[in-house]
Amino acid sequence: MSEPPQGFLKEVQLEKLDAEDAVKLVIEQAAAMGASDLYIAPEESSARISVRHLGIVRTLATTSSEQGRRMAVNIKALAEMDIAEKRKPLDGRRLHRLQDGRRVDLRIGSIPTLFGEDIVMRLLDRETQSLTLEQLGMSRREFQLLLSMLSSPSGLILVTGPTGSGKTTSLYACLQHLNDGTRKIYTIEDPIEYAVQGVRQCQVNLKHGVDFPDLLRGVLRQSPDVIMVGEIRDSVTAQTAVRAANSGHLVFATLHAPVAAAAIQSMLSLGVHPHFLSSSMLGVVAQRLVRTLCPETKIAFDVSESPHTFEDLKPWLEANQGTVIYGPGKGDPQHPDGYSGRSGVFEVMSISREIRRIINEGRPSRDMEQRAISEGMLEFRRSALLKVAQGVTSTEEVLRAVPTEYLGLDD
Repeated sequence: MSEPPQGFLKEVQLEKLDAEDAVKLVIEQAAAMGASDLYIAPEESSARISVRHLGIVRTLATTSSEQGRRMAVNIKALAEMDIAEKRKPLDGRRLHRLQDGRRVDLRIGSIPTLFGEDIVMRLLDRETQSLTLEQLGMSRREFQLLLSMLSSPSGLILVTGPTGSGKTTSLYACLQHLNDGTRKIYTIEDPIEYAVQGVRQCQVNLKHGVDFPDLLRGVLRQSPDVIMVGEIRDSVTAQTAVRAANSGHLVFATLHAPVAAAAIQSMLSLGVHPHFLSSSMLGVVAQRLVRTLCPETKIAFDVSESPHTFEDLKPWLEANQGTVIYGPGKGDPQHPDGYSGRSGVFEVMSISREIRRIINEGRPSRDMEQRAISEGMLEFRRSALLKVAQGVTSTEEVLRAVPTEYLGLDD
């Protein structure tokens, strides 16, 4: 596991605090780092406190097994979870106010493991502003393609990628772009991550039998212009979303698929008719997240003697790019790994007339991908290399974040 920035819990003896103070302290520190998750994991003779920061798990501290158990009980009590139930996975939530007045929404889960209950807390900062489309990290062409999709009055836009790849962030950026008061916008989420003024947000409630299909059918009766579906998980949601897109609504949805073309196959495997899918699709955005290099400490490496390294990226490079690549440097105590943020790596596949024909004919996703590339789509390999050539990230980070099969390195 990676080391955290200096100054975080290194000298703190958590076992000397009562459980409530210890929990407050680790939440404060996780929020101060901008961590997305906080973990309390029991081990054989201790408990490990760690966070996920910029996608990497970092150990904050270790404490005694007994203190770890007390902290787990305290967290469950705060979230109104059953503290006596230790044999089943449980979920809860709590709105926590930090010392600086900010509110953090904690989504809490517990699960029994060999040495005790494992606790996970997802931290959602209520005060954080969602990113704009310009801040997602798309190339100029990708950005223009997405703007073109968003200008359509109806159709389906899919955002795909693994868990933690920034899909929800991209969806919220799209909503913010459209949320100008001229459209009636609904979201269907599980859970609602950020409140957006002017958008009608609906939350799935499985305990009361309200799932994505139920809410989607209800929303369609509310005369919406734009609908965001947090995730397409089943055939009913997939088919209803396609029908909504075909009947005059602009629909966004996330889906788990490794690349843009595979999202179409995923929809077909959920029972959507190829004809209806091809007529409704506007495009697919597939994405991964890479850490961005700290601009103050990054180290330059001359690659001018290897002129073919970025040969096929010349149309997207500025005059001074492609002769130097950068690696992570050391020296900044707040960014000990040499990375200071994250940016998206994208495949943006716009659905052209020829791609519609490929979908309608049920041809393999490989045919679709090749056609999209011939029409100018940057696949993950070139999209990731572009970030390297521009000095945004390092080759090591690209190899960590993007599977080698999509970088053309496993041939």
